[in-house]
Amino acid sequence: MEIRDLTSDDLEAVLDTRVRSFGPLDGDPESWFALARAALEQGRFLGVFDGSRLAAAARLPGFTQWWHGRPQPMAGVAGVVVNPEDRGRGVGRQLMRAVLARAAELGEAVSALYPATTQIYRSLGWEHAGAENAVTLSPEALRTIRPTEPVKIRRMGPDDAAEVIAILGRVHAANRASGPICWDESSWRRFLGAKDDFLYLADDGFVAYSWEDGDISVDNLVAGSEATARALWSLVGTSSSIATKVSAVVAPDDPVLWLLRERTKEELKQVRWMFRVVDVAEAVARRGFPSVLSADALITVDDPERPANTGTWRLEVSGGSGTASAAEGEGARFTVNGLSALYAGVPVSTLRLSGMLSGTDAFDEALAAAFAGPAHMIDYF
Repeated sequence: MEIRDLTSDDLEAVLDTRVRSFGPLDGDPESWFALARAALEQGRFLGVFDGSRLAAAARLPGFTQWWHGRPQPMAGVAGVVVNPEDRGRGVGRQLMRAVLARAAELGEAVSALYPATTQIYRSLGWEHAGAENAVTLSPEALRTIRPTEPVKIRRMGPDDAAEVIAILGRVHAANRASGPICWDESSWRRFLGAKDDFLYLADDGFVAYSWEDGDISVDNLVAGSEATARALWSLVGTSSSIATKVSAVVAPDDPVLWLLRERTKEELKQVRWMFRVVDVAEAVARRGFPSVLSADALITVDDPERPANTGTWRLEVSGGSGTASAAEGEGARFTVNGLSALYAGVPVSTLRLSGMLSGTDAFDEALAAAFAGPAHMIDYF
């Protein structure tokens, strides 16, 4: 078996493997080819070959991801496919080890993925971290949300991609958000050119929604102020007069859930995602932390796949920033899965009860305070 970067000549074989793994494409094949070609150009598409025959493939789309309001590059993992006749041969494990190594080569200290199956990813250090939350809202309840002041809203398109990225950066930083991601500008230009989506932009927010089987689906609604949140949700509400429901991908604590005049039962659908620390020192240095917190803790990490992460580290947090430096002694003992989950805000108590954290509990309170806060995404990839 050989693992190498894919070329444009391999894409038809990759698409065939993708169809055999997940079924026919839902959308336009050209959109898939556009994503694939972009990944090729960036060195973010790997394949496993048995001789000249493709056996498996995976993409590493690059994202910006916010952790406690601070952005950093993140290696996504997507389109992981193995031909049916090659399953059970360890091909997927070889591929994911190469993906992990490539993420490190690209200088990305963290990685996330939406799993079709979790066992292989957990065995290599990715761990359950958060979810994409889709809530079903009543159109009638949405129509009770009224603007409190005039907000200028206009239609948006591909030329607004840079402004959308800037808005996301400002809003996620101000909210000290953990988990949400942002695509690159070329991807946003492609998304904002979708003919069937309704896209509107304000000075500090935007909304993207579409009609699906007679109902409204909100893919993205981001607002940096109460006035803009009310204006954009009101826009969706007043557009829903013939809809029976509005489904929306939102943060677990999205303000729309408090803006509604009437809130009773809600239908919530979660798509879980997994997360991995690729480089301990860089991941800590690039993360945001509570600015009022000063903390000092020793952790001992076991990472069989990334030996440079294995060992004892002194974590120091002050003024909203953190460092991890090699240290002597024994700290709270984390599997790499446990450290990845902690980074994503999974409670220390949960990690102890699930066996991903053991040893001294002297640093538990400091670690819990430093990494507190649930993570979420509002984008699927």
